[in-house]
Amino acid sequence: MDRIYTLITVLFFLVIWMMPAQVTAQSSSNYELIPAPDLWYNDVDGIRIGVRVKGQVPGTFEDGPHRLDAGVWLSTWFPDLPVSYYASYTNSIVRWSDFGSEASYQAITSVRAGYHRHGLALNKRWQEGFDERRYRELSLFNSYEKRFDDEYAAFPSLWSDGDKLKSTLSAEIKNDNGLGWYRFNASLMVQYANSSYTQLKGEFRQDIPLDEHWGFKVRFFSGISSANAAPEYLFSRSMVPAHETIFNGVTRAKGTIPQSWMESGNFHISGGANLRGYTGQDVETYTDASTDPNQPVVPFLLNSVVSMNAEFDYFNPIDQAFEGIPYASDFLTFRSYLFFDAGRSLQLIENEPDNLFADAGAGFSLSLNIPDYLGKPRGFVFKYELPFWLSETGMEDSFKLRHLFSFGAVFSL
Repeated sequence: MDRIYTLITVLFFLVIWMMPAQVTAQSSSNYELIPAPDLWYNDVDGIRIGVRVKGQVPGTFEDGPHRLDAGVWLSTWFPDLPVSYYASYTNSIVRWSDFGSEASYQAITSVRAGYHRHGLALNKRWQEGFDERRYRELSLFNSYEKRFDDEYAAFPSLWSDGDKLKSTLSAEIKNDNGLGWYRFNASLMVQYANSSYTQLKGEFRQDIPLDEHWGFKVRFFSGISSANAAPEYLFSRSMVPAHETIFNGVTRAKGTIPQSWMESGNFHISGGANLRGYTGQDVETYTDASTDPNQPVVPFLLNSVVSMNAEFDYFNPIDQAFEGIPYASDFLTFRSYLFFDAGRSLQLIENEPDNLFADAGAGFSLSLNIPDYLGKPRGFVFKYELPFWLSETGMEDSFKLRHLFSFGAVFSL
């Protein structure tokens, strides 16, 4: 029976993959489904082949009622669970909606990359007129989540495998002030199953342009998790908490980014406290804890943290050359900057370090950004950074040339 099921699944994907272009969009006067082939890779699934489907009322351009975003994939290495899927259905609540200020409910279900996530959200957006750059958003998401296969995790020591029943209240504001554009977001998560715990996070980002090529970017971050919180909700000094890696296809599963890169400590995932110079030190504790569970080494994680990140942009000729390319200048940006990060634990629980951790260096980033219909960033950022100074070095010298690569950025206004 398993072989028959597998054969039928393979044939189903092949038929969809080979559909001629003229029939990839099937529509009626009331609704349209737009399928597209999809390929991805990780070290457990191998090449993952599938189809993604967008559903919408014709002419609404992802901004109408009954929005569907779904996908189903077959893993060509046939792991224990070779078929994975994701589906999101969003519908507006007319009574509470206005142009640009939609209220909606959203149902999400997914089983992929060794992770269950199923939930229901209520969302509300307030937008100032026709300017999608200025908005406020509020969301309440209730979900069931579970890591059921550690094989997909780049660092299994950062994950627990218990059931999670969660409520997450999040808010975001984007606007401008006398200095430039700013963004504030905050979230409160409460987990009810088994041993309950909470997580509270807040972030403020401010862009301070001096002219077209020179300027400052400043970010403040703070996070607190209960003493008994699962490790995926604790804070690294250098990178995003492990739980947030499931929201990005590049970091969701081991091997999309080669595992040797991750374990080298030279690959950085932006977010959290974002003290980027400590990536190597943090990753060393993750790999030591993952390699031998009998060792006393545990990941360097904090229950509470507060940090500041600052970048100073300066002129570079590559970005000026992009500005001379018609249309491309609206989407392509090349930045050169100096950076400084500093942070510490709030010492809200016992045995958290009282050190102030700081780093400084230089960096370059290339971004391709095509904003979505709400004006939010959509694209990629590739960065190469050189943290050349650390305040807490362990056995290293304070001044040392370190190489850091990453996708994504904490400054995306």
